[in-house]
Amino acid sequence: MTTLRTPGTYLAQVDHAAGSAISALLATFAMAIATTVTPSLAMADNATPNRGMVYTADENGDSISAIDLATGQVKTIPVEISPHNVQVSPDGKRLLAVGSQPMNMDMSGGSDGHDEMGGGELLIFDTADLSAGPTSAIALGEHPAHVVVDGDGKHAFVSLSGENAVAVVDLQERKVSRTIPTGAFPHGLRISPDGREIYVANVKDRSVSVLDAATLVERARIEVGTTPVQVGFLPDGKKVYVSLRDASSVAVVDTRTHAVAATLKVGRNPIQVHATPDGRFVFVANQGTEENPDDTVSVIDARSDKVVATIRTGRGAHGVTVSGDNAFAFVSNIVDGTVSKISTDTLSVIETIPVGKGPNGITFQSPLTK
Repeated sequence: MTTLRTPGTYLAQVDHAAGSAISALLATFAMAIATTVTPSLAMADNATPNRGMVYTADENGDSISAIDLATGQVKTIPVEISPHNVQVSPDGKRLLAVGSQPMNMDMSGGSDGHDEMGGGELLIFDTADLSAGPTSAIALGEHPAHVVVDGDGKHAFVSLSGENAVAVVDLQERKVSRTIPTGAFPHGLRISPDGREIYVANVKDRSVSVLDAATLVERARIEVGTTPVQVGFLPDGKKVYVSLRDASSVAVVDTRTHAVAATLKVGRNPIQVHATPDGRFVFVANQGTEENPDDTVSVIDARSDKVVATIRTGRGAHGVTVSGDNAFAFVSNIVDGTVSKISTDTLSVIETIPVGKGPNGITFQSPLTK
């Protein structure tokens, strides 16, 4: 859920040298501005290859940022919605973004354009040519929050917070085929590793809805605790971790019994959660409040279900994704307008990358194979 609208802080680091070194640096900087491509703040550890892409939904900037991990370059693309969440399709060929159209009611500058929101949309991009703009724009219901795509890429599921439902989008017909009722104010959602169930965090009724991905009905509703915002499966599908924002906790749900097995204290006001592909760690982004943003990520050892590390990232830590090779976690910092790149080996930030304004949702794309 987006509660922070503070303008992002863009950092820069410049090494001062003499003569030709300064001239070369200025020339490089000018070229970066001209091509709207931004270099990252620091070079990553070369021990692990940088491969793939990371995308952020820059909700406060009405844009999507694409981070090329091989080159360290960032390209920010304006879009016609205020995107809250992005998700790469399983085959890596499409990027899906959901959000609402901004309504600029006050043209004198009295409003930032986000106080009132228009209709919801799902935008679909070709990841090979993001700059070309969306290949499709599909109308959605009120207040779309998150989107996920099924394993065969035929359907997307979008939480509609304003309608207490999940929209089922036929990606071949490019339209909403039906909606599934959920609990109050559904927000984050994820598909189980076996593709059979969809877990949906219902912010306003302390629950998680369990949807049957085949019959498209709610199978169960699990009481988890105060203000659940997002869910995250372990790769084996046996446990789901649910962020409880206002309790500063994470609930651990046993998917076999549909019951809470444990509740863990984490940092202040956790938002997104994501497990590493090897099932070792669960990363939890702690956003804090608008008045007092948090800048930490809690790391849970999935074997013991204990917090084993707290990592300092950037202000307003919100979204989390993990690279397919287990090497890195990426955290969007909504206040600072950056992404923190975390080594899963050292559990420390090794790079800070400027992106668009107010990054929320974040997703990783593995390198495409021809």
